[in-house]
Parts: sequence; C-alpha cells; structure tokens
Amino acid sequence: MHSQTMFIAGHARLPAGMAAKNVYDMLTITVEIDKRYAVILEASCTLATEHGRDFVGRLLRGYSLQNGVDEVTEHVREHYCGKAIHAIIAALSDLHFQYQQLKIER
Repeated sequence: MHSQTMFIAGHARLPAGMAAKNVYDMLTITVEIDKRYAVILEASCTLATEHGRDFVGRLLRGYSLQNGVDEVTEHVREHYCGKAIHAIIAALSDLHFQYQQLKIER
C-alpha cells in the first residue's frame, strides 16, 4: 500500500499551572499531511480538554508546511487565547523543523 500522507509530530514544554501539565510535561502537536504539498489534513494536540484539542486541530487544518509556519502561527495568535499559546507556537516550530528534516532525508 502506497500512502499519500505522512504523520509528523512537534513538541514543546508546557507552562506551569496548566491542566494538561498534570498529565503531560510536553505539548505535542501531531499532523497528517499530504505528501505532495505538505498541507495539514488533520491535526491534534495534547491539551487537556477535548474542546481545546479540537479547536487547535481546526486552526491548523489547511496550512502547508512548505510555506513555513509564520502564517499559521499568526492565525493561532489571533484565535487562541489560552495559557498554552507559547507552547503551541514552539511545537509548531518544532513540527516544521521535523518536516524540513524529513525533506532533507528523502
């Protein structure tokens, strides 16, 4: 079976005082991307609430990692006002770094 998608994860440390911090030390964002254009088809993260995880997933969907993360980061800044904002942005940067590493290896 030849899959047209790829799964990538990005990680960042969570700030103290967050509900998710009781479960995880790190915030992880996972994405499934289209291999050809690196468009995020599905996204998830390790925030504590299902609503938060779904919201972040919807924010990220449709962005291409080929274009870097500046545009999606700005979109997150405009729409996400939770304590995890800096961790989400750092995890997106790490996610983009992981994507770049995969491109180099291929």
